[in-house]
Amino acid sequence: MRSLANFGSAVRRHRESIGLSQEDFAERAGMDRTYVSGIERGSRNPTLRILYKLADALGVQPEDLFRTARQIAEEEKPSQDR
Repeated sequence: MRSLANFGSAVRRHRESIGLSQEDFAERAGMDRTYVSGIERGSRNPTLRILYKLADALGVQPEDLFRTARQIAEEEKPSQDR
């Protein structure tokens, strides 16, 4: 599902923007690194509780993650669809 991949990319983008490794981010969020990896790859469908943990560990609001995911989706659209 493309929306999960876009959300995962948004999480990764925010994580990398603050210079956290996946392992450090997972620890900060109280999750296993492999679970975070699955979220970032778009193979996991996080619950609302997990969404809040991710956002808190990144120092952003949950809506910021969705906003970034929407921007990523727009970036991926062919230019004629914009």
